[in-house]
Amino acid sequence: MSEESVQITSEIDRASPVMLTGASGFVGSHVLRELLRHGHRVHALVHRTGKLKVHDRAITEFAGSITDPQSLAPALAGCRSVIHLVGIIKEKRQATFERIHVEGTRNLLAASKAAGTVERFVHMSALGSRPNAPARYHQSKWAAEELVRHAGIPFVIFRPSLIHGPDGEFTMMLRNWSHGKAAPYFFMPYFGSGFFGQRNTHRIQPVHVDDVAMAFAGALTNDLATNHTYDIAGPSSYSWPDMLYIASMRFRGKPKRTLGIPVWYAKILASLPLPLPFNKDQILMSQEDNTADIAPLLRDFSDLAPKNFEASLGK
Repeated sequence: MSEESVQITSEIDRASPVMLTGASGFVGSHVLRELLRHGHRVHALVHRTGKLKVHDRAITEFAGSITDPQSLAPALAGCRSVIHLVGIIKEKRQATFERIHVEGTRNLLAASKAAGTVERFVHMSALGSRPNAPARYHQSKWAAEELVRHAGIPFVIFRPSLIHGPDGEFTMMLRNWSHGKAAPYFFMPYFGSGFFGQRNTHRIQPVHVDDVAMAFAGALTNDLATNHTYDIAGPSSYSWPDMLYIASMRFRGKPKRTLGIPVWYAKILASLPLPLPFNKDQILMSQEDNTADIAPLLRDFSDLAPKNFEASLGK
């Protein structure tokens, strides 16, 4: 494609609004800012209007839900692209993995096809998604990916690793643990194997939310990315104890004790009706590597330079 045709495509894409789900969430608010920075107009699907963290005349809010198919058409009107971010890490009442990740994605794809204008569907999945994953979370994310791949709309799928940023739940949790402001207060926990839970060699490759936002916004006009699936992660991987050590040094200036919670014991707790900050799926996911080869991402998104976790934590 010539430079002139790329410019024309870019101008056309910016002339029509982008339909965005999950705009009020942690990742969504950053994607929204990045879209505005690139000059896009946005149709934001929200449960209730007036709750967005970002305010701009280029944003139009539409009250609706991906679980309510009839509410989607107004937000999709005139849109040539969709960015779908909605997801959950824990199930609550009727908000199950199947209903949100699978049925919600199916509803949005059907509404996008019915709109007749959507030419690109950019979808957020998760690193580790696969049909035989031990965690139902990853299984449902894979099922949603398959719906996107076979919907007949040109797509881009991103699979982020653990996403961090100053306003994110993960970073706030690390900060609170470091300062003893959240249970277990006196140490920083991780799920470990073995009877006493002291073994955990699994590695994780956290990615900064700004890098995720740049990738999603860039996918709208990147022809190289069409009909591809990309893992998104930071440049380095860490064990859970290493990440906790880095966090304690960053937030309190000195190490704080780390202690493994035995997986067998955590699973027992997760099976009980207790108000726990974790669930069975999170335990299972902690017992496998969450790392990625980001060479394909960097090849096709040459403007990306993923931030180092240690240098960017809390920033």
